[in-house]
Amino acid sequence: MKSKIKIAPSILSSDFRKLYDEIKKVEKAGADWIHCDVMDGHFVDNLTFGPVVVEAINRATRLPLDVHLMIENPLKYIKEFAQAGADILTVHVEACRNLRQVISKIKNLGMKAGCSLRPKTPLAKVKPYLKDLDLLLIMSVNPGFAGQSFISSVLPKVKEAKKLKQEKKYKYYIEIDGGINPKTAKLAKKAGAEVLVAASAIFKAKDYRRAIKELREA
Repeated sequence: MKSKIKIAPSILSSDFRKLYDEIKKVEKAGADWIHCDVMDGHFVDNLTFGPVVVEAINRATRLPLDVHLMIENPLKYIKEFAQAGADILTVHVEACRNLRQVISKIKNLGMKAGCSLRPKTPLAKVKPYLKDLDLLLIMSVNPGFAGQSFISSVLPKVKEAKKLKQEKKYKYYIEIDGGINPKTAKLAKKAGAEVLVAASAIFKAKDYRRAIKELREA
């Protein structure tokens, strides 16, 4: 029996004027996780929000918070996001001087540890750490902004991650983020993705339930 594909709506494309209502709508529509994109204006050009907003989101939902740190020096802020209620905390390998130390601190504070790769970063960069990860996030756009087009050249990386997971019996979820819609979701799932992060495909749709269903069943 195939495992259920998880859908993680990214609030980056939600209407922040009514964020609580948006979160409740995707929760009722069948979302599995809530994806929070934290950007510092340094690691990526965009600037979004920090632990205070994550804490507010945590109070609004019972769904797991999938917090993606696109920031420099993530080690410095792990405790704050743990206190804010993050369930999964994902850092970028490109931003970590000592990824093993970062993973250890995330887990010691009671969260699941994730690691993300930019589209051009090879999987080899994280191979030594895969056995310790709970989530591997493969970016299918260059991180920073919602609404970008899917970069199909990352699909072999997804396949490689799936193969390693099966061969080594690793436990991480394979998550993909960027340009996900029903068409690209099909490609991502075929390659081995297990968690789909979607922003515009959900929050710009008229019917959130239908949008999530279409992604899950693509």
